[in-house]
Amino acid sequence: MSDLLDDPNMNPTEIAEPLRRAIGERYLTYALSTIMHRALPDARDGLKPVHRRILYAMRELRLSSSGGFRKSAKISGDVMGNYHPHGDAAIYDAMARLAQDFNVRYPLVDGQGNFGNIDGDNPAASRYTEARMTAAAEALLEGLNEDAVDFRENYDGTLTEPVVLPAAFPNLLANGAAGIAVGMATNIPPHNIEELCNACLHLIKAPDARDDTLLQYVPGPDFPTGGVLVEPKESIAESYRTGRGSFRLRAKWEVEDLGRGTWQIVVTEIPYQVQKSKLIEKLAEVIQTKKVPILADVRDESADDIRVILEPKSKNVDPQVLMGTLFRNSDLEVRFSLNMNVLIDGVTPKVCSLKEVLRAFLDHRREVLLRRSRHRMDKIDHRLEVLEGFIIAFLNLDRVIDIIRYDDDPKAALMAEDWSLKRVRATSEKDYASPLPSTGEGELTEVQAEAILNMRLRSLRRLEEIELIRERDALMEERAALEDLLASDSVQWARISEELRETRKKFGRDYEGGARRTQFAEATEVEEVPLEAMIEREPITVVCSQMGWIRAMTGHIDLTRELKFKDGDGPRFTFHAETTDKLLIFATNGRFYTVQASNLPGGRGMGEPLRLMVDLPNEAEIIEILIHKPGQKLLVASSEGNGFMVAEEDILAQTRTGKQVLNVGDGVKAQLVRPIAGDHVAIVSQNGKFLVFPVEELPEMTRGKGVRLQKYNMARGRQGMLELDGGLSDITTFTWADGLSWEMGGGKTRHEPDLTEWLGKRASVGKKAPYGFPRSFKFT
Repeated sequence: MSDLLDDPNMNPTEIAEPLRRAIGERYLTYALSTIMHRALPDARDGLKPVHRRILYAMRELRLSSSGGFRKSAKISGDVMGNYHPHGDAAIYDAMARLAQDFNVRYPLVDGQGNFGNIDGDNPAASRYTEARMTAAAEALLEGLNEDAVDFRENYDGTLTEPVVLPAAFPNLLANGAAGIAVGMATNIPPHNIEELCNACLHLIKAPDARDDTLLQYVPGPDFPTGGVLVEPKESIAESYRTGRGSFRLRAKWEVEDLGRGTWQIVVTEIPYQVQKSKLIEKLAEVIQTKKVPILADVRDESADDIRVILEPKSKNVDPQVLMGTLFRNSDLEVRFSLNMNVLIDGVTPKVCSLKEVLRAFLDHRREVLLRRSRHRMDKIDHRLEVLEGFIIAFLNLDRVIDIIRYDDDPKAALMAEDWSLKRVRATSEKDYASPLPSTGEGELTEVQAEAILNMRLRSLRRLEEIELIRERDALMEERAALEDLLASDSVQWARISEELRETRKKFGRDYEGGARRTQFAEATEVEEVPLEAMIEREPITVVCSQMGWIRAMTGHIDLTRELKFKDGDGPRFTFHAETTDKLLIFATNGRFYTVQASNLPGGRGMGEPLRLMVDLPNEAEIIEILIHKPGQKLLVASSEGNGFMVAEEDILAQTRTGKQVLNVGDGVKAQLVRPIAGDHVAIVSQNGKFLVFPVEELPEMTRGKGVRLQKYNMARGRQGMLELDGGLSDITTFTWADGLSWEMGGGKTRHEPDLTEWLGKRASVGKKAPYGFPRSFKFT
């Protein structure tokens, strides 16, 4: 560092410092700027700088709630040019959001034109829309001309803007806020103004009130789109106490009777910040993927209000079960997070409780009241000074006129005259007689002299004197009241309470949209219903071709019936099932795949490739398709004669990729799967060796290579390499007492009651197959 500073070639205006410190200082500056001037709202008026500047610019344009509209482009242009030197698109987006009654609980901008909708459509361009302030925005600005808040220079020093707005109501909680700063964020839900005013009034009466007590007045958020809050009271209390938490919000729905036992569900309110179009798309996806099979259709019949129709698959479906399932699988239920991270006094970011936020607002209102009162006293003092001069002039009118007519410098002459030595003009009306107010030395001040000289001739009539005395007396009385207010805390809080009652009356339940919209209810949790329980049970016939195209024919058709297939394809698996069944597909890679029978394509066409329904590799072939039976155990075996027993519950797959059960190495494939129905296993090799052993010798596993089922010898093949002599051909299970039967061909069946000759230990070679056993060495 010292070498750099001593370098004669170095520019003296350049400062060398470590890169770490330079980056750290600049990043900190950026972070503070983002936190204080962009992302976090002020706890006093609940606004970010851009919103505050928009409202102030609209006030400067005189866009009152009862006045005319102005083009949004003009408003955003003034905001950008005078106060907020950022993109006009960002300013217009912020202004448009203040006009959206589905986003803001108490809109601060009254928009005319397309300002977007709950479907997520964007507002029209700023040149097409117009806007003005609402009554709520005017309440936030009330008192701005009375020195209620500090002003600061704008970005280029040519104008001034308010640091914070006076805010007649706690806008931070009323309209909520959301923002992401550097290293911190905020997310505050909207609330009801009437409830907030009640909580503030209670906090004024009991400054030490607990957060739980305030919840009697503010039971929870009040979202613009309504909905039903199903969060437990204990959780809500904890969230407001710590400033962090979340709220479960559900759509509001009702059952509409269609007659003849049929019905449909009508959703009338959706959760806050959920776009209706996206919600409809999600519900349509749920129907398409059959995640909720008992839902048949969804329609949007909304006009100005929300009306989303949900049709059940069957009139026998329980509406509570249907909605409980949809709450879990769609945005009909959402969680709105609470993070009351705000700027205290516009400077310090802090996560506040409900009480701390309300206290910050009340302290701000007190400061506004004191500043407005002092400003009013200054105005009164100035007016009393002028009135004193007017009264002197009226009581000595002839002398004043002489001075004005004949003196070269009437202002100086008026100020030099000793009015305390002049004879006061008598008045005949006793009620209007008033002693001359003291002017100190009996001289007029410069302000009084200037006011007398600027007086209009029509004001010299007799009644004007009476009005001046009345005005003076009224101002003196008002000034005394202001002095009492500034000197007494109790009087100040009484005035603030009165203002809050007026605000409550103005924006309470009688105000348009002022009544509470979000209702409260207990979460009626519906137990997790199995998928098959939600599917209407119907008979089907599953058909899978040799090329793996699968479909489901309606009803139990004749399995020998001739069906249509693609050219070069033919039948392979055909069996009866039901829509509630789960199908287990076993492939040569040793994996089991699970497919819901109700998800199979209909039988009108050729079906769909099974490989597209599950992630079945191209090199793997389908071995068997089974219907899942709870409690059933299967015997799986590979081509080299290894296998084990597995419970069907352990092979059910939850994903398209299936579940690996039988591990196979290079050159080895999974070959057979058989349901275990008996106490013994019969296995036959490709070279005709027959072996019987007890089922109890099979281990039960969930995954693995398995154990040796039958021993095969190695022999030299045609090219001189050692090859497996035989290999697994077929396997089955049976009950020892009943014997074993197999098909001989030609429609004949052979039964062998006693298999003692072939009984041996597992992993033995076995003996020559019984007489009459098929040459194919297959049991079926």
